[in-house]
Amino acid sequence: MILISIKNLNKTYCEQSDFLSPKKNAQHVLKGINLDIKQGEIVSLVGESGCGKSTLANCILKLITPEDGEILFEGKNILKFDKKETFEYRKKIQMVFQNPYSSLNPKMKIKDTLEEPLIIHNEKNRKEKIEEIISLVGLSKDDLKKYPHEFSGGQRQRIAIARALILKPKFIVADEPVSALDVSISATIINLLLELREKLNLTILFISHDLNLVRYLSDKIAVMHKGEIVEFEKCYELFSNPKNEYTKYLISSIREIKIN
Repeated sequence: MILISIKNLNKTYCEQSDFLSPKKNAQHVLKGINLDIKQGEIVSLVGESGCGKSTLANCILKLITPEDGEILFEGKNILKFDKKETFEYRKKIQMVFQNPYSSLNPKMKIKDTLEEPLIIHNEKNRKEKIEEIISLVGLSKDDLKKYPHEFSGGQRQRIAIARALILKPKFIVADEPVSALDVSISATIINLLLELREKLNLTILFISHDLNLVRYLSDKIAVMHKGEIVEFEKCYELFSNPKNEYTKYLISSIREIKIN
């Protein structure tokens, strides 16, 4: 079953050339994006900085509105959702951000951070849900009493993942979630995402510039270049027989890392 289907999505930013001139330069960030993600899949979106990866993610999250195209979630076009439908949609789709420290409120205890979305969505049994999710990401009940600065970077990212999962979403967008961590800690977060996918039947869009990393994580990989998806293939097929020249360039430039 296809959970998210993106059809001919376009997004353009207009920048004024200078302060005195009314002339604006159009920058086509997304150019006719088409992408289907099946339920339970981990699809990685890779490409160099500035290629449009985060813009596409923000469109899926309804933080940015594209000029045209469709984003179908469970068969419904989210771009036509009213406020109530958007509120319900955002319960089903959540984000894990790049920097776990800046994405957590330093003045809030972890318990309060996890409880906030439950309060917003009027969820019951909040204590049980918080304790369940903190255990699921490998932390303890005692950690709920602490503040973000009391944790390591890897632990903070586990907390950020717990916050994203607290509402039991169907779809997670993970935007460079391990780029701020060292290689060994990154490996533990990658393994955690794989475990959570199996336990919770999650669908994940994993955004990265690092093909060498996503080869250990992905069912499929979409390669993005200058606002276009130039190749979308199963992970094994993409690495064994890349068809696009840009994909070949990315693969040739990676170095081996080992994830246990």
